[in-house]
Amino acid sequence: MPIGDIPDALKAVRTRPLFVMRLDVKPLQIIGGTPSGFRRVGVVPGGVFEGDRLRGDILDGGNDWQSLDQAGAASLDVRLVLKTDDGVAIGMKYTGVRAGPEDVLKRIDRGEAVDPASYYFRITARFETAGQGYLWLNHLLAVGIGHRRADGPVYNLFEVL
Repeated sequence: MPIGDIPDALKAVRTRPLFVMRLDVKPLQIIGGTPSGFRRVGVVPGGVFEGDRLRGDILDGGNDWQSLDQAGAASLDVRLVLKTDDGVAIGMKYTGVRAGPEDVLKRIDRGEAVDPASYYFRITARFETAGQGYLWLNHLLAVGIGHRRADGPVYNLFEVL
């Protein structure tokens, strides 16, 4: 089969909305220059998520281990616990990248409002839960588009079909 001759099911990524999530983030804890880049950690004391199939709160204790490269782009490594409005705990892990023009990234770091179209902020997420009504989350991959506000990020997540 020629490389360009692929089945229609492989020609586009289909998604459907999963939820919108807003995280509260405390001031960054700076570790500094490491072999992995300039390391900093964002502690997540809470937040909320809401979608058609699930909604609830982000529990205190999550964290975002960020590594900045020389251009100022951030690689994210995040762990959170979500609690649905019906009391089910869901572990969420996501990685991502936030990159853009140097001046825009500096403005974001200062907590200034910037247009989300002026930089690239994308994540991929996985979930794990024992909650019977949410077992479907254990076997899906989600992608998200983010926007960094002064009080924390906002993400729009989509289930990859």
